[in-house]
Amino acid sequence: MHAPGISDHPGTSLSAVWTRRPEVAEALAEEHGTYACASFEELLGEVDAVAFAVPPAVQAEYALPAAKAGKHLILEKPLAHDVAAAQRIADAVSQADVVALLMLTLRYTLQTREWLAGLAEAGGWKGGHARWLSGALLGEKYGGSPWRQAEGALGDIGPHAFDLMDAALGEITGVLAAHRSDADLWHVLLEHEGRATSTVALSTRLPMRPTVTEFAVYGDAGFRSMGRKPGQEGESFTALLDDFAALIASGVREHDCDVHRGLHLQRVLAECLRVAS
Repeated sequence: MHAPGISDHPGTSLSAVWTRRPEVAEALAEEHGTYACASFEELLGEVDAVAFAVPPAVQAEYALPAAKAGKHLILEKPLAHDVAAAQRIADAVSQADVVALLMLTLRYTLQTREWLAGLAEAGGWKGGHARWLSGALLGEKYGGSPWRQAEGALGDIGPHAFDLMDAALGEITGVLAAHRSDADLWHVLLEHEGRATSTVALSTRLPMRPTVTEFAVYGDAGFRSMGRKPGQEGESFTALLDDFAALIASGVREHDCDVHRGLHLQRVLAECLRVAS
């Protein structure tokens, strides 16, 4: 997603690539007509911005020197492997005054933006729910991802679900209950600013196709729901790059999906783990 998206976007160019496996970097560079760097330090010397496509613990290791070097960042979710590491990244971004956007894929689609705008206009929402249930880790595409196997549904799809419920109902202020089954099925009860509550069900190990993805809210304006349309990833990444380039050009640093949003979601993930234990 990253390499072709950056190559094709009018506001960005794929200047160089680096991976921890040199043969992968060479193949990727050849495919997209660019340059494979021998080290991460060399990459930082070649680019204005870095787009990460790595596990959370690895991102925490490399995002810090990239921010300190004054590079703008496109970051994967979750931001890091724990709150302390996420805080260090956020602090480094603030001190360097660079743009840092998180790949919260759903938030960049026109469908989601219109849904959230409608909710904000109506107001009066009292509660809601999110369901993201799939067999992603049972298949070949994601089943071989060690960090996803280790983090499970909470770390992989939790940031997406919590972010959208937060945007729909107000900032998440507490985790009232959290339970994880032996099969990695999560049920979480959230409290939001303004006293609204929501429930979130997450799993990537249920044998179901297609994936069930539903977000809903209810209150004074009735009931409104939104599903996830397949094939929106390309649209989302293009919209992210639109915002990314505009922020850099304008000097604006705040965004609904910036690094501080990532830090907030990291705290929610940590609180889920604490309550569930």
